[in-house]
Amino acid sequence: FRYSARTWELSRRKSVSPHDSVGANLIVQVKSNKVMRVVPLENEDVNECWISDRDRFSYEALNSDERLTSPAIKQGGQWRTVSWTDALEYIGRGLNQIKADHGASAIGALAAPNSTVEELHLLAKLMRGLGSENIDHRLRHSDFTQPDGVRWLGCTVASLSSLQGVLVVGSFLRKDHPLFAQRIRQAARKGARVHSLHALVDDWLMPMAGHFVLPPASWVQGLSEVAAAVASLKGISSPWAVMPSPAAAQIAETFLSGEQKAILLGNLAAQHPQATGLLAIANWIAEQTGSTVGYLTEAANSVGAQLVGAMPGPGGLDAGQMLSSPKLKACVLLNVEPALDVFDPAAALSSLQAFEMVVALTPFKSVALDVADVLLPIAPFTETSGTFVNAEGRVQGFHGVVKPLGETRPAWKVLRVLANLLNVPGFDFETSEEVKQQALGDASSLSDRLNTRADRASAGAVVAAPASGLQRLADVPIYAADSIVRRADALQRTADARGAHVSFGSELWKELGLADGTPMRVHQGHGSIVLPARLDPSLAPQVVRVPAGLATTVVGPMFGTVRVEKV
Repeated sequence: FRYSARTWELSRRKSVSPHDSVGANLIVQVKSNKVMRVVPLENEDVNECWISDRDRFSYEALNSDERLTSPAIKQGGQWRTVSWTDALEYIGRGLNQIKADHGASAIGALAAPNSTVEELHLLAKLMRGLGSENIDHRLRHSDFTQPDGVRWLGCTVASLSSLQGVLVVGSFLRKDHPLFAQRIRQAARKGARVHSLHALVDDWLMPMAGHFVLPPASWVQGLSEVAAAVASLKGISSPWAVMPSPAAAQIAETFLSGEQKAILLGNLAAQHPQATGLLAIANWIAEQTGSTVGYLTEAANSVGAQLVGAMPGPGGLDAGQMLSSPKLKACVLLNVEPALDVFDPAAALSSLQAFEMVVALTPFKSVALDVADVLLPIAPFTETSGTFVNAEGRVQGFHGVVKPLGETRPAWKVLRVLANLLNVPGFDFETSEEVKQQALGDASSLSDRLNTRADRASAGAVVAAPASGLQRLADVPIYAADSIVRRADALQRTADARGAHVSFGSELWKELGLADGTPMRVHQGHGSIVLPARLDPSLAPQVVRVPAGLATTVVGPMFGTVRVEKV
């Protein structure tokens, strides 16, 4: 905000970060109805006195030319600006016609997990009011086994600083969760033994007790080795007949000593094709060692989305099925960028283009231009009231700090009006607080609900998949995590956002005879992309790192085998 305002001219308003599951408390500074600056609001239980650069500078996107400020309808391949009344009536007619022709089960909804509790609750209520159970927020997941409870952190955020033993599975910790990394770094500096199970040796800027480096398809095998090592040291039988490696034995020794220990499953562990298997083994290890198990959780409201039922009910389609099923004819997208926010973007785009109607509720113009039929401008977190539930189950509400831009409207209000147009009962809400009350009830009881409903996946039928071929490791770069950070100019000029590469470990690099920047064609699924090669000696053998969430890497699923060749 330098040279555009004086500090004393700015109004200070409280808010909550929408970018990750910490739920960092913010002070948003405003002048003339425009966000000028974001700084931390101290909260010792959540973010202490810190925020990440992502929290601090992403506000640039809120003032960018990319903002969608009026409803628009695509007619004859051309976008036409229309009134809210025309847009909502068009959607109402279209969804009613599809329901009449194909049944309610032909309509689905996909929501980004950084949408608010109020938005997710009303979207789920709208779908079910229409007679459809097709709703999901797990856009980047590939294992949709119905959870037994809520997948959350398993402990408080503050307690991460005092852990004595930590195993983090499948996380680019410093980039996915900068403030959780800071908490665990505090514990490491006090002597905690921190281990990672990953496909590379990732630099977390903290003392590490060990790195267990395996290709993604071998993570179940690796975690079962840890379980076998625990069983051996305790003199009991293990459900997994495997021989522990030295790295697995080292982790087992850490978890059989000390008191406060946690197994933390990262974004990739949640998105993994064998996510339920990883959780089941982690639960078994925790039971034997007196540890907690939890998910770092991907987004600002991943826990809230589970609590309000933004997942398919009986007979409903999950996110993967919705984006591949010929039965679906219409889809409502809430804060979703289809090319960048899903597990298999190429397949998703192909499916969405074949739908009869796609409605995108979005703050930005280009989010779904290729696949949408209607664009509705909804308010980002600074222009609406709402609630996020962070990884530990902490309910944090916030108010809009500036007025909505142009004809932008809060998404919960849009969904309320759309439901009324579709004659769905039960949408007579006057305030977002009323929606929150219906969605969450007594917020003070959430902690108890999480403790009693934590997902306890059984260890019974976990089978390690054999690893073969070159495997993709797909990180979502820190400044590609959601639609807001992607449009923050300063963040996009950092080293973390500077062009995509395909990275190879030392053995593959030598075997393929590569030089830095060699153009490589990466084949996956039915598509291919060309990226410059880069050497990354920390990668596991037979692993190729190709990031997701970028326009230049729209190819195939985030996990699986790839084929590479020099261009």
